[in-house]
Amino acid sequence: MKFSQFSLSIPLMARLDANKFEIPTPVQTGCIPPALEGRDVLATAQTGTGKTLGFLIPIIEMMQKSESRGAQALILLPTRELAMQVERAFRAIRTSSSQTVALVVGGLAEGSQLDAIRRGARLIVATPGRLEDFLKRRLVRLEGVKILVLDEVDRMLDMGFQPAIARIAATLPAARQTLCYSATLEGAVKEVARKYLNNPVRIEIGSVLKPAENVELRTFEVEQDKKQELLEHLLGAETGSFLVFVRTKHGADRVAQRLTRSGWSATQIHGDRSQAQRNAALRSFSEGRHRVLVATDVAARGIDVANVAQVINFDMPKVAEDFVHRVGRTGRASAHGVASTFAGPAERADLRKIERTLSISMKRFRVRSSEIAAA
Repeated sequence: MKFSQFSLSIPLMARLDANKFEIPTPVQTGCIPPALEGRDVLATAQTGTGKTLGFLIPIIEMMQKSESRGAQALILLPTRELAMQVERAFRAIRTSSSQTVALVVGGLAEGSQLDAIRRGARLIVATPGRLEDFLKRRLVRLEGVKILVLDEVDRMLDMGFQPAIARIAATLPAARQTLCYSATLEGAVKEVARKYLNNPVRIEIGSVLKPAENVELRTFEVEQDKKQELLEHLLGAETGSFLVFVRTKHGADRVAQRLTRSGWSATQIHGDRSQAQRNAALRSFSEGRHRVLVATDVAARGIDVANVAQVINFDMPKVAEDFVHRVGRTGRASAHGVASTFAGPAERADLRKIERTLSISMKRFRVRSSEIAAA
């Protein structure tokens, strides 16, 4: 199937062609047609499956039919980084400069955000905390919103945003279209879907708790004091960018600094770094100036960088869901990816538990000194 089969407007098709979007992903194929018809959509799909275009295309088509100023669409997301990526994607495919957008997130100066709102931004891309702050101060009006998008709902709920979402939704018109995307459909996510969606079209792409099939899964049994040596061995033996996950902020600094001292171009992202530092690290990694990005789980939420060759679980993830979210940062859009997990002998049981939960089997390697031998 091709985007041309969706009966999209000529200007939008031209923008998709210009950005080399030709063949929709399965989640786009499932979500775009009912969304274009004005239906509510509830979609469960893994990270990196192309959800963003799935909701931006219906928003742009809606905007082309109306030239009114003020917010007509609202996208709520869990993190600044993800919001910034969605805003960039919107600017890349919008069909007119009159389709204005305001980025409303914490951690960045609010002046430019308020200026965009005052000039009549037609799309607001926001994290719940900053948007609720603006609403309380009566700095933004949402009564003209026709489409509400709730993206990565499970992550927003994990981060404690459910009350903020409820207060924001209460300010929106009851007669609106709602598009909801989540990696899981459990517990509180079901309650959100029941509360905010009206007879939604249900889209489920593959298992919602399973790594993509195009990601090669490997595990290396290695002692803690040999992990850095193994990481540098893999960097020397293989090509492409590496996204390395560690458990703590201190660990992220330590691993990145050791890599830098060894001559590798590495940077880090974690909760103690300022927003400007996070943005700079993410940008330098996505643009290839740094080959390695070392990240903690919380800081990595919302990272959506194309063409990550390898994900390295330097420290074991705590639960299977974290494993899936980490691994989902590689193998995007049907590209081949590699995910390697470093596990000590004492972590064998934890590793097997993740494999059982996800119904997967990882290729095993044992590490002796700096030699890697197939298990």
